[in-house]
Amino acid sequence: MSSVNKVILVGNLGADPEIRQTNGGQPVANMRIATSESYTDKSGQRVETTEWHTVTAWGKTAELCGQYLSKGRKVYIEGKIKTREYTDKEGNDRKAFEVVAKEVTFLGGDGGGQRQSNDGGYNQQPRAQNPDRAPRQSGGGWNGNGGGNQGNQGNWGNNGGGSDPIPF
Repeated sequence: MSSVNKVILVGNLGADPEIRQTNGGQPVANMRIATSESYTDKSGQRVETTEWHTVTAWGKTAELCGQYLSKGRKVYIEGKIKTREYTDKEGNDRKAFEVVAKEVTFLGGDGGGQRQSNDGGYNQQPRAQNPDRAPRQSGGGWNGNGGGNQGNQGNWGNNGGGSDPIPF
């Protein structure tokens, strides 16, 4: 049986992306994304918890994150979890978990809805990479017949869906 390593985050940047280049000249962006959830505890008090996630983007995606993203900006991240093992300054073995971004969509703010993926160019209008797993655009959805390698056989449209940017 195969396995799945997929992460979807919708959150806000805790700081401007940190952009650098590898020795080979490959751009890499490191970002900290905050996701929050709230609930009411037994005593009726509203409690909000925040989780911080380390996200890494590569190539053209990294460049565009550095150019268009800034602290507080809301983003949609799709990628995979990667574990790194290292030894700290005191000689202790440590593990770090990070999300390696395959796709970054800039939500809200100046560039609302702009999308960048590691396997292609920059798109003002989000497009499905695969009709079988096409994302929903705010206020609409993917109207296609899906299935197989038939390409993008549908179009974006307003099907009465809300403003939910999450693709499921």
